[in-house]
Amino acid sequence: MKKAILFMIISTFAFSLMNAFVKYLNHFPTFEIVFFRSLGSFILCTCYIWAKGINIWGNKRRLMLLRAVIGLTSMTLFFMSLKYLPVGTSVSLRYIAPIFASFFAVVLLKEKLKAVQWLLFIIAFSGVVVLKGVDDTIDTTGLLLVLSASVFTGLVYVIIRRIGNSDRPIVVVNYFMFLGTLVGGILSITHWNTPSGADWWLLSSLGFFGFFGQLFMTKAFQIARTNLVAPLKYIEVIFTMCIGVFWFGDLYTIWSLLGILMIVAALVTNVLVGKK
Repeated sequence: MKKAILFMIISTFAFSLMNAFVKYLNHFPTFEIVFFRSLGSFILCTCYIWAKGINIWGNKRRLMLLRAVIGLTSMTLFFMSLKYLPVGTSVSLRYIAPIFASFFAVVLLKEKLKAVQWLLFIIAFSGVVVLKGVDDTIDTTGLLLVLSASVFTGLVYVIIRRIGNSDRPIVVVNYFMFLGTLVGGILSITHWNTPSGADWWLLSSLGFFGFFGQLFMTKAFQIARTNLVAPLKYIEVIFTMCIGVFWFGDLYTIWSLLGILMIVAALVTNVLVGKK
């Protein structure tokens, strides 16, 4: 269990740094950021797949391609939201994706939820209401973008569930990163902003942090029970908020903190309740 905790801390810290760098690089067009984020991970994923002798094409190719399209939409919307919201707020709001995933699972997969889970989802959404309804510093455009990203992420979770164990996670991610590289590269051509100086290093590091964040998260889930590991994902919110405060000078009102606490507490509890 200690090793799983260490892996999740490494994973969440890697994702936090990636999110912070995306925020810092918001003077670049969104699709150019998507391109660099995807390209680095695509190269690392492909090298890993070849080194392990894994079938790069996988089995459920249509589902993996669908997951890639929807995942790319979610990632793009999330990156766009970072231009309008504090990075910690945006990450917190993105984590309501399990609510939408549960809704899609009920409708599409005919799964059932416990009554207490519905109550927890209401509490989480109430946290969103507190964030926007009481805290007037939250930008409406950013809020709509990150909520839309969460909807698509929720749908991604359901598709991954349909893929199941028929394909390795690294292959599923590789489809996603390939499509992100292709689409991001094409759509950024007309608005390309050539990096200079440290921006080259920062843009190149996005794929590195994204890949290792995903890798260590997968390793953590492989060696420990889901209900013990999954709540640790929300450490990313704490890391990202701290980075936002010390790096970007983000300020959080008491209502912002209350809304974020409601969202995170409700969703962590949902993970624990849902696995019992």
